[in-house]
Amino acid sequence: MAEEVAIVEEEEVEVEVVERMGSYGQKVRVLVGEASEEIMMLWGLQQPTLCAPNAFVCQSSLSLHLDACGHSLSILQSPSSLNMPGVTGAVMWDSGVVLGKFLEHAVDTGMLLLKGKKVVELGSGCGLVGCIAALLDAQVILTDLPDRLRLLKKNLESNLNHGDMRGSAKVSELTWGDEPDLQLIQPLPDFVLGSDVIYSEGAVVDLLSTLRQLSGSKTTIFLAGELRNDAVLEYFLEVAMNDFVIGRVDQIYWHPDYHSHRVVMYILVRKQNKE
Repeated sequence: MAEEVAIVEEEEVEVEVVERMGSYGQKVRVLVGEASEEIMMLWGLQQPTLCAPNAFVCQSSLSLHLDACGHSLSILQSPSSLNMPGVTGAVMWDSGVVLGKFLEHAVDTGMLLLKGKKVVELGSGCGLVGCIAALLDAQVILTDLPDRLRLLKKNLESNLNHGDMRGSAKVSELTWGDEPDLQLIQPLPDFVLGSDVIYSEGAVVDLLSTLRQLSGSKTTIFLAGELRNDAVLEYFLEVAMNDFVIGRVDQIYWHPDYHSHRVVMYILVRKQNKE
């Protein structure tokens, strides 16, 4: 009788890579596998569908009130535009509040230096994140589509009129995929920020085109987004990995009062051979 031989195949164990990326002082979890693996792990760990949306915002309100950087901010919204086809950026989402407060917390804890740095925000919408960056002494250019600039300018004027401000903020029109104005790329920004900018597969290619145009070897990109569509996020990560090293910022490094299982935050830096 032939002796049965049990063959045990060694399972491939993927080593987790945790390291510092760009100009951020904390270590982040670098994505080393397939985008689909990140999505499976993310939805399994955070279970976003079990959490109520809009924990930090009220999209039916005409304004959002938030304390940040020693100031009380009042961000105007346009709830009536929320359900209009093709209109984005009319109201705040949790990811914007999370990203803005993350920046404040990272600066306060010495993990990030924004003072005097050039910052470009993509899809600024109501402008909360850019306002906070300016209050943290950055030189900020907030960008969005032409029809969103009026609300954006109003929020800058009403929230950044402090005489002791050392940062600055201005508004610039930008359509993803188009050639950016020279003020956006000469010189290239130190930081690029975006909240809830990964919302449709159709916008991914143009968004990544713009991220490539705005980033160099010394540019650090922070993107925070709502976990509402796993297919769109997977597609973004899959394509972005061709040109960027991507790391996920653990929630333990977010502002302690602004955590959400429905939000994820990534940091991106250009691959050295892709500049």
